[in-house]
Amino acid sequence: MPIHLVPLALFIIKFDQYFCNVSMKSNAQRIINGSAKPTSFGNFYAIGLNYKKADAEIRGHFSVSDHAREAIIQKAKMEGIPSICVISTCNRTELYGFAEHPFQLIKLLCEHTQGTVEEFEKVAYIHKNNAAVSHLFKVGTGLDSQILGDFEIISQLRNGLKLSKKMGMLNAHMERLGNSVIQASKRIKNETEISSGATSVSFAAVQYIMNRVENISEKNILLFGVGKIGRNTCENLIKHTQNPHITLINRTKVKAEEIAGKFNLLVKDYSNIQSEIAQSDILIVATGAQKPTINKALLHLKKELLILDLSIPKNVSADVLDHPMVRLVHLDELSRITDETLAHRESQIPSALSIIAEIENEFTSWAENRKFAPTIKALKSKLAEIKEHEIDNQRRKIANFDEEQAQIISNRIIQKITTQFANHLKEDGVESVKSISFIQQIFQLENPSYEQDH
Repeated sequence: MPIHLVPLALFIIKFDQYFCNVSMKSNAQRIINGSAKPTSFGNFYAIGLNYKKADAEIRGHFSVSDHAREAIIQKAKMEGIPSICVISTCNRTELYGFAEHPFQLIKLLCEHTQGTVEEFEKVAYIHKNNAAVSHLFKVGTGLDSQILGDFEIISQLRNGLKLSKKMGMLNAHMERLGNSVIQASKRIKNETEISSGATSVSFAAVQYIMNRVENISEKNILLFGVGKIGRNTCENLIKHTQNPHITLINRTKVKAEEIAGKFNLLVKDYSNIQSEIAQSDILIVATGAQKPTINKALLHLKKELLILDLSIPKNVSADVLDHPMVRLVHLDELSRITDETLAHRESQIPSALSIIAEIENEFTSWAENRKFAPTIKALKSKLAEIKEHEIDNQRRKIANFDEEQAQIISNRIIQKITTQFANHLKEDGVESVKSISFIQQIFQLENPSYEQDH
């Protein structure tokens, strides 16, 4: 045998001996037999409830305030959950995160809201791993919204991710996933017409008014609450009703004045709400209060009053219906959009799904590769150690040892071996977690957890 091929032969022999000897150890054998538990970083879950099964009252029980959102994330951190994101809107409350069991996330939600586990079980959904990823894509791109194509949810997701990252509870996996969903949302909005026409609850409210109230431009409209939904409703009222008789009231008057300044509207103090209601034909309530702010005691009416409650939890008490001149409409009752507009939007769903599939596949491929990349890197390092040890031995034993040639050949062998393992892990049907654990056991590799990276 030519002397420059001696290191190659020895390396192959040593590798074969190393693999065989280690594979006979009991821990590796238990992996082969399936009796050892594979390494696990926890599963990715999406748990929550939405308008499809939970009515406004139940959704109100699970509504998460800003303070509660931070408390949930902080408690998750204390309990060792590596990453979590909370979304709470008028139509849904959802937690996304890594956990050994979904009940860890359910428990966090119930502990920081007025909802119970029993209520949750009746109306909730739990998605795991790839199903959870697909669910988030549909939510973030408006395909799961009460109004098809409503993109307001994406800003909620963006804010939720931002808060989690600020609190050190957004790992690389969830950050990449969130960015992928945001990318899909942008493309769908720009490349399809799924958001054409009415897209939001605020527009649906205005459309409801326009379809059912005659001479809308002459009616007195009182808008109570200028949060995001209130602001959007205000803009839609001005744009579509041409009504100059719109009055704003907010507990913090300066916020109402900021909105009113843009549109030359009237602002009244919160203390005047009772008298303002008496003068109004339409009252729109869009506050963020956790309990009703409007009740029968505030109503001293001499004419009919249409009340639209756009708040979750409900901010208008049911007792207002005791007044014979009141008509109350909650957002669940609002007409979604016209059949014509809805039909056009539904025609855009295949294009939207195609965009989602493209970006979701890119993310899934990235996640799968990232799952085993640390193990392949560690394997490469371990084989390099074996190589250096053998080359050092041969250097002392063989005269005129060609170290440069030995390095080249050995490095190529290492590359081919690691590529073979990587290709195996990429194959469809391979249980990558078990395979990764097997490789780590065989070569006595450390167990790097990519899920902990932030």
